[in-house]
Amino acid sequence: MSNKAHAQARGRENLSSFDSRKYHFGFLISANTSSFFLDYKPDFSFSDSLLGIENVPQAGFNLALLASFNPIKNVNLRFVPGLSFQDRGLNYTFLEEGNKVETFLKRTESVWLQFPLMLKLRTNRVGNFAAYGLIGGSYGIDMQSQKDVDEAVAGKIVVKLEKTDITLDAGGGFDFFLPYFKFGVELKTGFGMKNVLIQENNQFTDPISRLRTRTFVISLCFEG
Repeated sequence: MSNKAHAQARGRENLSSFDSRKYHFGFLISANTSSFFLDYKPDFSFSDSLLGIENVPQAGFNLALLASFNPIKNVNLRFVPGLSFQDRGLNYTFLEEGNKVETFLKRTESVWLQFPLMLKLRTNRVGNFAAYGLIGGSYGIDMQSQKDVDEAVAGKIVVKLEKTDITLDAGGGFDFFLPYFKFGVELKTGFGMKNVLIQENNQFTDPISRLRTRTFVISLCFEG
C-alpha cells in the first residue's frame, strides 16, 4: 500500500516502455539564425574606401526526419536528414567621394540538404522529464548555390559560396514524455569547418581571407 501511494504521489509515468526499444522515429521543426565567422586578409588595408564589414544574422527554418538507434540506456545515435533554409548577410561600409558613407548588404540565401549524425547523452528519467546533451557533425549540400551564377546576367556582384559544407554541432535539450509520444525542445549551434568563400577579385571578396558558417537552431522534436 505504501509503494502504491508513493507511485500515485509521483504521478503516472507515460510511455514506460519507450526506452526499451532499440529504434525510434520522428521529425523536427526548427527555427534558425545564421551568420559567418569572418577573417580578414592579414595584409589588407582599409585605405581603399572600405571602412568595415559587419555580420548581419538572418532568420530561417529547418524541416527534418529523425531516426534514433539506442544501443544502451540513455545513449542514442541520431541521424537527422533534412532541409535547412538559411540566409546570411554581410554589410559593407564604404567611404565615397565627399566623405559620404554608403553601405551595401550582400545576402547569401541557401537551401541546405543536410545529413547530421549526432550522439545524444541523456539523464535518467524523473517522472516524465529528462535532460540531454548533443554532439556530432553534419555534411551539407547547398541546393540553391550561386557558385556558378553569371554576374553579367544577374546585373550585380554576388558573394559566392562553395556548394558543400561540413559543420561541428553541439547543443542540448529536454525530453517530455507525453501519453502518446515524446516531445522535445532543443537548442543547437553549428560551426563550419571549411572556408566557403569563393574569391572573385572584387571589392566584396578581396578583403576576406576566410568565411565559415555559424548557425543557431531551436527545434521542436516529435518522436514515437
